[in-house]
Amino acid sequence: QVHLVESGGGLVQTGGSLKLSCAASGSIFSVNLMGWYRQAPGKQRELVVDISGGSTNYADSVKGRFTISRDNAKNTMYLQMNNLKPEDTAVYYCHARGGILDPKMTNYWGQGTQVTVSS
Repeated sequence: QVHLVESGGGLVQTGGSLKLSCAASGSIFSVNLMGWYRQAPGKQRELVVDISGGSTNYADSVKGRFTISRDNAKNTMYLQMNNLKPEDTAVYYCHARGGILDPKMTNYWGQGTQVTVSS
C-alpha cells in the first residue's frame, strides 16, 4: 500500500503561483510512476503531468507554466504552478502507480487539494 497526502492548494489571482506537495509513505519502492491529475467541476479528471525515471509528460495546457519535481530523500513530489489561469481551477490529485514489483500495477490517489484561480 502507498499513502499519498497533498498540500499547498489555495486561492490565487490570475498570473500568480502555487506549489503543491505530495508526501508519499508505505511501499514506495513498488512505485514506478507518479504524477498530478486535476478535475474541474463538471469535467473528467485529466492528466496534468507525470514522471517516471527521468522522463516527464506534461499536458499541453500547462507546458511552460508547471514544473514537476521530486525529492526522493523526503519521499515528496512537487508541482510548481506559475502564471496560473482561471481555467486551472480544479481539485488537484497526486497519483502513483505500481511497477515491476507490483504485478497488479495498483493505482494510488491522494485526497485532493483545491486550487482556485480568480480572474
